[in-house]
Parts: sequence; C-alpha cells; structure tokens
Amino acid sequence: MVDGPDVLPPADVLAILDADPQGWAFARAVRDAATGEIEDFELAYLNEAGAGYLGRPRAELIGGRYRHMWPDTINDATMPLYRKVVEGREPATRTVYYDRPNVSGHFELWIGPSGDGFGVRFVDLRTVTLGPQSAGGTRLYDVLDAAFDGFMLLRAIRGPDGGVRDFVCEYVNRIGAGLTGRPAEETIGRHWSELTDPEKDWGLSGRWRTVVETGEPWRGQLRYASGQVWEINAARADAGSVTVSFRDVTDRALQQERVEQSMAQARRAAQRNAALQAVTSALVAASTAADVYAAIGSVLRPSAGGQGLALLLRRDDQLVLAYHAGYEPRVVERLREVPLTHPYPATEVARTGRPRYLSDLGEFTAAQAAGPGRAIPSGGRQAWAFLPLAVGGDVLGTLVVGYGTPREFDEDERANLAAFTGVCAQAMQRALLFEAQLSIAGELQRALLPAELPDVPGMRHAARYLPWTHGADVGGDWYDIIPLGGGVVAVVIGDVVGHSATAAAVMGQVRNALRAYAAERHSPAVVMQRVNRLLLDLQPDAVATCCYLELHLAEGTATAVLAGHPPPVLRAGAEVGTLALRPAPPLGVSADVAFVETTFLVPGGANLLLYTDGLVEDRRCHLDEGLAELLAAVRAAPSTDPNRMLDHVLAADVGPRPRTDDVALVCLAVDCRVEPAGGVRPAAQRRFRGDAISASAARRFAADVLIAWGEHRLVDDALLLLDEVITNAIQHTVGAVVVRLELGPRRLRVSVADRSDRLPNPRAAGADSENGRGLLIVASLSTAWGTQPNPAGGKEVWFEIARPA
Repeated sequence: MVDGPDVLPPADVLAILDADPQGWAFARAVRDAATGEIEDFELAYLNEAGAGYLGRPRAELIGGRYRHMWPDTINDATMPLYRKVVEGREPATRTVYYDRPNVSGHFELWIGPSGDGFGVRFVDLRTVTLGPQSAGGTRLYDVLDAAFDGFMLLRAIRGPDGGVRDFVCEYVNRIGAGLTGRPAEETIGRHWSELTDPEKDWGLSGRWRTVVETGEPWRGQLRYASGQVWEINAARADAGSVTVSFRDVTDRALQQERVEQSMAQARRAAQRNAALQAVTSALVAASTAADVYAAIGSVLRPSAGGQGLALLLRRDDQLVLAYHAGYEPRVVERLREVPLTHPYPATEVARTGRPRYLSDLGEFTAAQAAGPGRAIPSGGRQAWAFLPLAVGGDVLGTLVVGYGTPREFDEDERANLAAFTGVCAQAMQRALLFEAQLSIAGELQRALLPAELPDVPGMRHAARYLPWTHGADVGGDWYDIIPLGGGVVAVVIGDVVGHSATAAAVMGQVRNALRAYAAERHSPAVVMQRVNRLLLDLQPDAVATCCYLELHLAEGTATAVLAGHPPPVLRAGAEVGTLALRPAPPLGVSADVAFVETTFLVPGGANLLLYTDGLVEDRRCHLDEGLAELLAAVRAAPSTDPNRMLDHVLAADVGPRPRTDDVALVCLAVDCRVEPAGGVRPAAQRRFRGDAISASAARRFAADVLIAWGEHRLVDDALLLLDEVITNAIQHTVGAVVVRLELGPRRLRVSVADRSDRLPNPRAAGADSENGRGLLIVASLSTAWGTQPNPAGGKEVWFEIARPA
C-alpha cells in the first residue's frame, strides 16, 4: 500500500478512507531493540467506520498497542498473520466472528503491507455491504489494485440537453476486469452500453445515472438467474463520475447460508432441551409475580428466539399488560388494557384457551381486520406465537412472543412453546395465589364489588372497574344494580375518598346499607339521607361521593340524587349531554344535608353512563376538559351496546393519562319502548313518605315530569292543586302516599293515593279560618275531581286539568 518505512498513505488517501463506510486501519510494527523482531503493533490510523465497529472513539484507540487493547490477538492467530503480511509483503485475508460487548459481527479482513506495518480493511458480512464510498483519484489506484474487490471508475457522457446518456470506463482494477470477463485494456475507454447486454443490464445504467445526478450512494446485491450473486456499491466521485466496487459472492453467500442454517438448527436442537429445564429451574424459585416476570424475560425469551415478549393477564373483561420486553413504547401503550372483545389475537386465545400462530405480517393484519380503527400495531415484528397461560382449565391470560422475521412454526417448536407456557402458567398461578394471601385489602376489594350484575328485563348493562392502586392500597370505588320489582331498578355508583383497606371497608358498609334502604323502597332522597347518617355514625372521618338513580323502565323515567359526584351522561339518539341534576354535598360531610331528587325522561334506545371521577379529572386534568372528552367519546361510540360503548370510551383515552386513580363505570341501555303509541298515555308515579317534607318532594317530581313532557303551561295549576291534595292526605293518614300523573290527549290527570279509608269532606270555611279551603280550591280550579277506593285498601283522590289548546 505504501513503500518505505512510513506506514500511512498520503493525506488525500486518508481523507478518502475517512469517508469509507467500511472499517480501515493502519498499524506500524513495534520491533525488539536487540533482535529487530516484531513483538507488537501500534495503531496509527482508524477511520470512523472502524471506530464504530469497535465501539470506542478513535482518540482512545490510536497510539495504543495491540497486546494491551486486544490481548486475544496473541492467542487467536491474528498477531502471527499480521507479522507474516509485514515480513512477507504479501496481502492476506481472514474471516473472523466476534460476539463481545464492544464488538459483535462476522467480519472479513483484507490485510496488506504498508511501510513497516500493515493496512487492514474489515467488512461486516452480515451487512453485505462492500466498497468505499469515496472520491476516487489516481493516487488511490495502487491501493485499489492490491484490494480484493473489483473497482471501476465510470465517467458520465452527457447529451446536447445536458442529460447523462451513457458512461465511459476510465479505470478498472485487475480483479474488476476479471469479474467483467474482459481484459482491463479492453474495458478501459469503452462505453458502459458496449460492456453490457441491454437486456441484462438489470437497471444498473439507471442506478449510475441517479448516483451522478443526486449524489446519493447506492448499494445493492444482484442475484442472476443462474444463481450467481454480486455485491455492488456505487458512489459519486465528482460531478460527473461514479466509482463502482463489486465482487462475486455466490459461493460465500451459499456457504454462509448453509453454515448459518446448520448452526441455527444445531443451536435450536440443543436449546430446546436445555431451555425447558432452565425455565423450570428459574420458575420453581419464583414466589412473586415480579420473580416470574424476571424469569420469563431472562430465560424464556432467548430460549424461544423471540424479539418481543408480552404477558397479558385476564382481568374482568379485558387483558392487562403485566410484563413486556423488546416492544416499542407505542405498542406497549396500546397493550396496557385490551378488551376481550378486541380483535387482537391474544384476546381469542384468552377466551378459548387455544394457542394461535401467525407466520407473517399479512396473517396478523387479517386477524384484526374486524376492527382496523382499533388494530394494535405490529411494532416491526413479522411472526407471532400467542400462547394461553392455562392451569387446570383456567386461562390466566396470554403470552405473546413476537419475531422479527416471518417463520413457520413446526411441530417441535409448537410443542416446546406449549411446554414453556405450561410451566410459566403454573408459576404465575402460584405467585398470584401467594400475593393474594398477602394482600388482605385486595381480597376485601374483590369481595365487596359485585361478582356479577343481575339481569334486568328491558335493560342491558355492563360495568368496568379499573384499579390503579396495588398491594394493600385499595380504592373505594364501587357500583351496583339493584332490581326493586315492578319494572323499577336502582343503579348506584360511588367513591369513598382515599386508597386504603379502611376506604374499602367503608365502601362495603355504604354499599350494603344502600342496598338495604333501596330494597325497602325508600325514595332516592331518603336512601341517601339514611346512608349519610349511617356513615356519620360509623365513620365520622369518612367522605364518599355517590350518584343514586331509580329507573322506572315501563314509564321511561328516572329519579336521581347526586351527592358530590360527577353527573351521569345520557345519550338519546343524536343528543348527548350530562344530566342537569340538583347537586348536594358528598356523604359524610354533614348531618343537615338535604338531598334533593331530580326526575327526567329516559327514552327507549337511550344509554346512561355512570362513572367515578378518576375517569375525567385529577390535578393535571380539569373536570371540564375530562367531561368534554367523555361526551365526545360517547357521541362517537359506534354502538349502543353497553360493553362496546365502554370499550370505546376506555380506548378513546378520556381524561388524565396516565391514570392516577381507580375508575368504575356502569353503562345502561334501555331497550323497552316508552314513547306513547297506539293510544298509550305517558304516565309517571312515585311513592313518598307520609311526612311534611314529602309535599315539596312530590311537587318537584310533578314539575320535573311536566317540564320533561313539554307541558310548561300546566305546571303552576297542577302544583297548586297537588299541594292541596297531598297536604290533606298527609294530615289525615299514616304511611306513604303515591302520586301519579297521566297525560291524556285533552287533560292531565293527577291522583294521590293513601292507606286511609277516610274520604275528604269539603266544608265551608269561615272568614277567619286558616284551613278548610283546600278541596274548594281543587273543585274551583280543576276540570273535574273526585275520590275512589283502592282495591287493596285506602283511597285515591284525583283531579283533572284541561290541556291548553
């Protein structure tokens, strides 16, 4: 490469080598002062590509001795080879394989003498990339003639329009001339179109033209129909020239493929037997879920050959990401919570307990074709094994192993993967049981939430509970659905402030008390008042928010009480909004709180969504922002089915992300037809206690219903007459009263039923009397009024008011 004692080529050649994408190095001999024999080498030059291969900056390496920097070269025949090249002045080549922390690859080294030392070019065969990307020059020709690649310099020939129409060969080295099949003297000076068959150009002339015009290098590999393989690298030397390096790598490529295939088969055969034993040993010692994850990540993933690993555990109606390795952040975020209704193959495996293997990206895409808008991305993987974590017929979740290239899963591999996951599932079950025994609060949480919700004719429902806290820190969110009979159902959702076993215990007390009071058929306001007093007596420091809703399916009405809780969302057709309920402070704040009811219509086909505040707000996300996102998600939900709506809302990233609180959600779908049709009159009735406060509650109920029906002009008269009738009933009876409103084509009928057989007795009131005028007012202002006995006992007092034309 260089004559004379100096080992380095001229500076302009070094500048060319600096730009080469492959590694170049020059080293000078270090000789024994007495004998003159070479005892070591000192690194005199290293380009950036070489430093990249070695994983260290050039400044740390240049000037260093080989014995100190790479002591392995003394014993692996590398040092003797360098001595032989320097002393014999003959180039040599060598193939080496390194798998070390600082250098990894399958390298081919070209070594040539240079002064009192040597120059070496090293190529990572795995990249299959050859040739310098440099600006050629005449001083480099000697170096190129000594190289082991074919090199050619092509000068562009331009036409009258300035476009490149051909190329002329200005230089070809000895190896290059041999590979082209022509002597160098018959190649230099000839046009490229003369050197190649136009039908077998394979687009190379276009490649050269693009390199000249854009300045962008091109690297590629040509495989001829005969099976011959050439590696080619082209770069622009100046404004009108292209340097091309090429070589025939057919034998080496085939040999390398056979060697790699044989080695891979041998490794897999050896690993399959050893891996299962290693996994078993690692998992037997695992006592917690974290131990199991660590064992799976360190043993199973390399044993199975996967380039990505995800462990999804089944929780309620979704899969939750418990562990992952090798996956990109965007894929990890999508895998954190996957509803079991999602088309991702892991959900099918979790539901059925049967493994599924996908050999390429096309199969993966087709598997999620049912929901492309929600499809989980591949993350660069090309094949997958979805394996059930099953123990005794119980599927804990799905283990996902992703591979970077397409692959076919033979029977041996499937059997080994099944054995791996079987051991993993057993270890996971042991760890989960062990942690469950240690977490009393976790057991309490599971025991206090309803195991399953009851079926209610005329209504579909779904619920989700998304815990955020772990271990002994358990949240106080809860929900419940309580059938009350007669087409009436109570729906409740609440949140005890705090995350602790105490919060969970308070939640259980509140939930059970609320169920008991609701079962006694108290009105929503009374239920909340009694629960509030109970909470103040049992846990004076506890505070809970709650929304209690009593839904009358046959009427298409609902009465709700809100205690410091976010308002439910109603979706009726295209209309979506939060319900304007009369607010009250949370439970446990004060014994003097007056909980006020609100009655509203629930049309057939409508959805109601109840939720806890963790869904829509925290200290980073304002409630208004979270509610706006929630309304948008509900509005965009593609279905009224409660499960699908909840899946859509949770997938829409509503509210704070990441979450910092537990979340409970309940979605209802009212299926019964409640709109008036075929002569059916809209009607609504409620039961009130026989005390003075019930009169105001009854008036609010009547006003809410009439306004919801659009009968604003009837409100004043109806409330005045209702007040007189219900006050009379409360004064002269014991027990509850029932108020019923029926809207006919021409009249509104209002009735008040009580348990007393005593009939009302209209009488004339004196000028100074404070009472006795109620029934006279009813008779005067109503269209008609009267009384009638109830078949079950007691009586009913009714009046009618004409509807304005």
